[in-house]
Amino acid sequence: MKVLYRSALAVLLIYLAGCSDQPPPPAETTAAVAEVAPPKAEVLTDEQIEKIVRSSYPFVAMYNVNNKFALRQGWNSCVADTVLKDHTMTDIARPNNDTLYIACLLDLRAEPVVIEFPAFDSKYVSLMVTAYDHYVNVPLSVTKGDFKKPGKVLFYTSRTQGYEGGPVEGIDRSFEMTGDFVSAVFRVMPHAKDAERFARIREQMKMVKPVGLAEFSGEAAAAVEAVDFPDVGQTDFDIYANNFPQVIQFALLHSSLEQSDPEDQQLLEALAAMGIEEGNNFDPAQARGYDGARFRAMAEKVWQEEFARMLDPASMKTLLPKMFKTKGNISADILLFQSVIGPIGLPHTEAVYPPVLSVDGGPMNASNDYVIHMDKEHLPPARAFWSVTLYDSANGFFIPNERKKYSVGENAGMKFNDEGGISIYIAAEQPAGVPDENWLPIERRDQDLDVIMRIYDPDLAAFSEYDPPRAQKISE
Repeated sequence: MKVLYRSALAVLLIYLAGCSDQPPPPAETTAAVAEVAPPKAEVLTDEQIEKIVRSSYPFVAMYNVNNKFALRQGWNSCVADTVLKDHTMTDIARPNNDTLYIACLLDLRAEPVVIEFPAFDSKYVSLMVTAYDHYVNVPLSVTKGDFKKPGKVLFYTSRTQGYEGGPVEGIDRSFEMTGDFVSAVFRVMPHAKDAERFARIREQMKMVKPVGLAEFSGEAAAAVEAVDFPDVGQTDFDIYANNFPQVIQFALLHSSLEQSDPEDQQLLEALAAMGIEEGNNFDPAQARGYDGARFRAMAEKVWQEEFARMLDPASMKTLLPKMFKTKGNISADILLFQSVIGPIGLPHTEAVYPPVLSVDGGPMNASNDYVIHMDKEHLPPARAFWSVTLYDSANGFFIPNERKKYSVGENAGMKFNDEGGISIYIAAEQPAGVPDENWLPIERRDQDLDVIMRIYDPDLAAFSEYDPPRAQKISE
């Protein structure tokens, strides 16, 4: 019997943002622990460790994601990725093949940072921001009427030096963040099948840039104190095994925690058993009871339990609207779930990601071919655009193929039938009469498959009644 995370539904949200660095299933690809810290004299109970892992997982997952990207591009930088991803993208699970990204990483300690952006000639653009605590805000989106004209947005925290949140001449909007180190991600629908528009959008993306407030105001840039970041892990489990006390203490030091917030207090209460407190630098003498092997084992256990929650489509329909919210509008339980499934996703007001399951609900496998049919009346309720993307289940990667065809949709290509519906084929060979645009190639072998539908700017009223299509097996 296949384990839970191999189910077709188990992939549902790992992609979400296209920025997830979620670890693969522990039973298959868990990396060996490089150096596991020996247990301290004080021993924590399993219950204490589980409380610590469950409450800290959002910080660990987001630290691992944000700092991996920062190692590549540096802080206070924006990188416009103007090429749709292909099967060579293996840095992240469930990458996106239907939007482009501008990834900005902001260090807000020394001064506020301003992001300048142009007007975009695209029917879907959004800006999503989050810090280590994994609360998600979408301050700008075409769904709110933004990006019709150029703009300048300022970001700061309660700890940002020399700024208390007042208006600044030339700045359109200001947003207070809950952490010093922030990821700000633009998603841009590229209109990839319209060559002129695609080229125009790519040039617009390159115009997005961050600038410190001092430089923006014509003054000398503020000096930024060097910081010694704890090591990232190949997976989140590696952090729990190797340097969890350092990472969580660093994340707390650079996050805004509140006495009145139940999620913050739940975290601090759990960490108190280890001697870790808000506002301190890491002191190895204070990290009581840390046993890397036990923490890793518990993180793997929690990870699999959270994955198992996705096996019920009805349950997921309840969970989707609760995810990726601002602080005060999301529970610790949902924070943990979204962090395990895949950090940095959009709230359901911007996009929803229902899975496409097999007719019998079991896992799809490349030993067979499948067809996904949608009548005109049952197309996804997207006001912007939609897509259907194929992945291997074990790793969340695109299926390699010479055609570099990984999804069906407006950007990757699709062709409707005469009645306005569409049939999407997952097959080792192109079926007779099936348009190239609607064929997702696979290699005939024993490999589990997952399919995700992405619906941007969804009609939520219609989506509440929408049943995603099922994949019908058409060969053995």
